[in-house]
Parts: sequence; C-alpha cells; structure tokens
Amino acid sequence: MNVVDSLKVKYPGAIAWQFGDTPEMADELAELVVNGIKTAGCSSLSSFKREEEPPTIGGYSIILNSRGEPVCVIRVISMRIIRYCDVDQDLARKEGEGDLSLRYWMQGHKNFFQREGSFDESMELVAEEFELMEVL
Repeated sequence: MNVVDSLKVKYPGAIAWQFGDTPEMADELAELVVNGIKTAGCSSLSSFKREEEPPTIGGYSIILNSRGEPVCVIRVISMRIIRYCDVDQDLARKEGEGDLSLRYWMQGHKNFFQREGSFDESMELVAEEFELMEVL
C-alpha cells in the first residue's frame, strides 16, 4: 500500500490534490500550509463544479507537492460562496500568500483565474477554511 492509500485508511474519504496550476505553486502553497500560514483557499465556482471529488465541510484532503508526494493532511472547517470583488482582507490574509495583503491576493488570483479562462470581477468563488491535521 502506498503512502496516499494508507492515509486514506487513516482519514476515511480523504481526497488527494495539489494547490495551484504550476509545480512551483504546488510546492510554495503546500509549504505555507505546513508552516501554518495558509489556512484558506478558494477556487472558481465553475471549476469547483467540475471536480470529480470536490472538498466538503468536515472532509479531509491530502495535500501533494509538485512530485505527487503527500506533505500534509487538512480538514475543511467552513465553505462559502463569495464573489471575487467581495473578497476581504481577512480572507486574503488566511490564504497566506505574498505580503498577505488584499491587493496581492486580488492580483495573484486575477492572474490565476485568467489562466483558467474564467476571470470576471463578479465571478463566484468557493472559499474554504481548513485546519492542519498532520504534517507528513
């Protein structure tokens, strides 16, 4: 049994995935979670609806690095739908990226959603907050 499979036994229903859309982003954001800096994340509602196994409140996620290796396990403690234009400083800080400012969050996520092909100022996002369960 590989490491991910054994973690799925320990954390029933766990899903395994990487943050971001580049290897560098996967490693950087996973490290922010491991260090307790990143406690939230978001995705476009449209991409969330396309996921085979979307995260759920109370559900576990095995966070993978760019090589597909598990680095930690998180548990979703809250989810909400929020428009991009309504994201506030609190959520930006919890996402833990860059200088933790709303300005940094807005620009980085605008770039990300443009690469995804779904950016609009009023687009709906699924914002998740999570707790770190285990560092591997």
